[in-house]
Amino acid sequence: KALSELLNFPDTIKKFVLSSPRPNDADHRRCGSRSAASFPVDILDTPAEYVFYMDALGLSKSDTQVTVEEENTTVIKRNWKRKGEDGEGEEGCKYVRLDRRSIQKQKRKSKLSENANVSAITTNCENGVLTVVVKKLPPPPKPKTVEVAIS
Repeated sequence: KALSELLNFPDTIKKFVLSSPRPNDADHRRCGSRSAASFPVDILDTPAEYVFYMDALGLSKSDTQVTVEEENTTVIKRNWKRKGEDGEGEEGCKYVRLDRRSIQKQKRKSKLSENANVSAITTNCENGVLTVVVKKLPPPPKPKTVEVAIS
């Protein structure tokens, strides 16, 4: 709470920024794998939607899963393998250097604002960037004041 006050985040952004998992968060530990980790996500708040951008280099469609939990929490899971780790590849080949991430399972949870339309989520992966778009619900109609005539 003190962090949000110090940084002066708008209310809609507080939910995204302050709900992202960190290595010592309970949600992160419940991820189901000791090697699971979070990953960086950019979140854009537009008048009509929330847009999540994350790197997806080398990930196929089957390696990525986007779901909604508890009515308003997006969960993005990524699972990938290096070529040859699953027993495929040429016999007698081995890696002599591994510079890329060794983390194979990653999970990111973000609590959405109340105006997020979880029924209208779209995804797209282009040029190594996964984009998740969550449309916003229209604002509720403003109350109408009616003048009462007194006779």
